[in-house]
Amino acid sequence: MKKGGMMLNFPNPSRIYDASRRCVCFWGYDKAREIAFLIDTAMLMKLNPEVISDEPSVLATFDRNRDRILELARTVYNGGPQNRYTIS
Repeated sequence: MKKGGMMLNFPNPSRIYDASRRCVCFWGYDKAREIAFLIDTAMLMKLNPEVISDEPSVLATFDRNRDRILELARTVYNGGPQNRYTIS
C-alpha cells in the first residue's frame, strides 16, 4: 500500500513481547529502511477483549489479528524520518 510515495512491507513475521513496555514489537520495511512498530496490550485488548495479559496470550492475540494490525501500522506510518511508531 502506497502512502506519500512510500511502500511499507512486512516480509519478516517476527514479533516479540516487551514486558517492560507491555507491548508487542514488530518491524516493517520501507525499501531498505527498517521501521519499528509497537502495539500496546490495551489496543490488543480492544481487538480481543478476552485476552489475558501474559506473554503467550498477547502474542497469540497479535497473531490472530496480524492482518488488521498491519493495516493499522500502514495507517500510522507517514514515511518521514521517524523510525518507531506506537499503535495505541
